[in-house]
Amino acid sequence: MFTGIMGKKIGSARIYNENGEMIPVTVIQAGPCKIVNIRTSEKNGYNAVQIAYGSVPENKLIKPVRGYYKKLGSDLYGYLKEFRVDELKDIKVNDIVTVEAFKVGELVNVTGKSKGKGFQGVVKRYGFKGGPESHGSMFHRAPGSIGSNTFPGRVIKNKKMAGRMGHTRITVKHLEVVKLIPEKNIILLRGAVPGSVNSIVDIKKVYA
Repeated sequence: MFTGIMGKKIGSARIYNENGEMIPVTVIQAGPCKIVNIRTSEKNGYNAVQIAYGSVPENKLIKPVRGYYKKLGSDLYGYLKEFRVDELKDIKVNDIVTVEAFKVGELVNVTGKSKGKGFQGVVKRYGFKGGPESHGSMFHRAPGSIGSNTFPGRVIKNKKMAGRMGHTRITVKHLEVVKLIPEKNIILLRGAVPGSVNSIVDIKKVYA
C-alpha cells in the first residue's frame, strides 16, 4: 500500500517506554487522505500518486484548483500533494490513506515549512560573530565588507547578507514512528519536525 500521507502538526510532547526512558516526540494528526489521481509512466512519463487532505468550502480555493477537482470528479480539499512511487500495484483512485499504513519502529521523512523569522541580520541568520561590543566600537553586528575592489566591482551571487529568515521547505530524514493512535488519526514521531503548530507536513516512509 502507498505510504505517503499529509497531516497537521499538533505540537511536541514526551512519552515513556516500557523501560522508563523518556522519548521526545512530535504529535501529528495525519490523514485521512484521499487518493484523487494516479499518474502513470505510460501516460505521464513517471509513476506518482496525488492525495488530498482537509476539506474546505468552495470560496477558499482559486478557480483553477476548483476546476481541477471538478475534472477529477472529486470533492474539494485544501491541500494536494503528489508522491512519486516505484509501482502502482494495488493503488486505486478514491482509496483512503490513514496512519495505519505505517508501523511502529519504521523510519519516515517529514517535509514542512520552517518557522518564518522575518527580516534578520547576519548574526542571527548565519551565526556571524560580529565585532566588539564595547563603547566606541563602530562594528557591532554588521556583516563587514560585502564586495571586492575594482574587479569584479559588484557583490557576488549568494553572498550571505541580511534578509528574510526561515519559511523555507525543509525535510527531516529518518524519524522513527514511536506510536500510532488510529482512532484519532494520530502518529507520534521521535524528535522534532519543521514548522509551527497547525502547519501542514508531508510524511513518507523510508524505503530500504
